[in-house]
Amino acid sequence: MIRVLGIETSCDETAASVVTLDGRSTPQILSNIVLSQIEEHAAFGGVVPEIAARAHVEALDGIIEAALADSGVDLADIDAIAATAGPGLVGGLIVGLMTAKAIAAAAKKPLIAINHLEGHALTARLTDGLDFPYLLLLVSGGHTQIVAVRGVGDYQRWATTIDDALGEAFDKTAKMLGLPYPGGPNVEKAAANGDAARFAFPRPMKGSVQPDFSFSGLKTAVRQAATAIAPLSDQDVADICASFQAAVADALGDRVARALTRFRQQFPDKAEPALVVAGGVAANRTIKATLQGLCEQAGFSFVAPPLNLCTDNAAMIAWAGIERLRAGISGENAADFVPRSRWPLDSVSAPMVGSGRRGAKA
Repeated sequence: MIRVLGIETSCDETAASVVTLDGRSTPQILSNIVLSQIEEHAAFGGVVPEIAARAHVEALDGIIEAALADSGVDLADIDAIAATAGPGLVGGLIVGLMTAKAIAAAAKKPLIAINHLEGHALTARLTDGLDFPYLLLLVSGGHTQIVAVRGVGDYQRWATTIDDALGEAFDKTAKMLGLPYPGGPNVEKAAANGDAARFAFPRPMKGSVQPDFSFSGLKTAVRQAATAIAPLSDQDVADICASFQAAVADALGDRVARALTRFRQQFPDKAEPALVVAGGVAANRTIKATLQGLCEQAGFSFVAPPLNLCTDNAAMIAWAGIERLRAGISGENAADFVPRSRWPLDSVSAPMVGSGRRGAKA
C-alpha cells in the first residue's frame, strides 16, 4: 500500500490530494481538493503572480487539512509528500514546496519534488491504466507541447510553441473582444453562435516541416480584424470567435497528424497506440472533435482524462509521486530542491518558448 499526499500551487489553483495504490487494484483518489482563484484575477483579465502567491499562503494549510479529512487518512499513515516544484509562477511554487518541506520534516516523511508537466503526462495512467509508450498533447494556458511518454522520467519533446501557448492565445483573444476571464470557455461559448467562415484567419505552421506550434500571428490577425470593423456587435464577436476557433483546430490538427505518423514510425511494435490530451484547452469541443477524428483515421485511441484531472490539480502530483516511488526514481534530494519557474520534461531538446526550459527565447 502506497499513500501519497500531493500539493499543487504552480499557478492560480491551490490544491491538495491523497492518492493510494495497493498493488492489487486500480489506484484510488481518496480526496482531491482544488480552490480556484478565478474571481481574484477576473478583473485583471489574467493571473497576477503576486495575488496568486498571497492567495496560496492564505489557503494552503486549510486545503491540506481538508484533503486529509476527506481521505480518511491521518498524516501518520501517509508514505510520502509530493509537491509541484516547477515549472510555474515562482511565488506559488515557493509556497507549495516550502509547506511540503515543513510537513515532511515534521512528520519524518519522504518528500518528492514533482515536475508539473510530469503530473499531466502520467495522469492517463491514473485514470485509464495506460501502458507506455504513448503520445501526449498538452494544451494549457502556459504550455503547448507534444511529448512522447516512454516511461516514468523518460520523455521526449517532439513539438512546442515558438511563441504563445494555446490557452494564452484564447485568453488574449477573449480580452481583445471584451469577453470575461477565463478566455477559453467564453470564446467557445461565443463561437457557438458564430460563422466560422466569415474571417479567413491564418493557420500558423500548417504544412511546415518544423513540427512546432505558433499562435502569435493568429492572435495578431484577430486584433486586426476586430479593429477593422469596430465597434463590434455581438454577432461580430461570435463570428471572430468561431473563425479563430476553426483556425486553431485546423492548425492543431495538422501538427498532431504529423506526430501520430512519427509515433507509428518510432514505435512500430505498439499494437494499440494512444494519444492523450491534457490541459484546460482539451475541454474545447471543437478541438476535441478534431483530435478524435484524427485518431480514428490513424488507428489511435483517444484518451482525455476527466476535466477536473486535465486542469491543474493535486491528484496528478500525488500520482506522479507514486509512479516515482514505484520506479525507484524519486529524484534529487527534495529537501534541498529549489523551485524552478522553468523546468523541462525533456532536458536534451533545444530550449524554446513553451518548453519549460530557460533559453534565448524563454
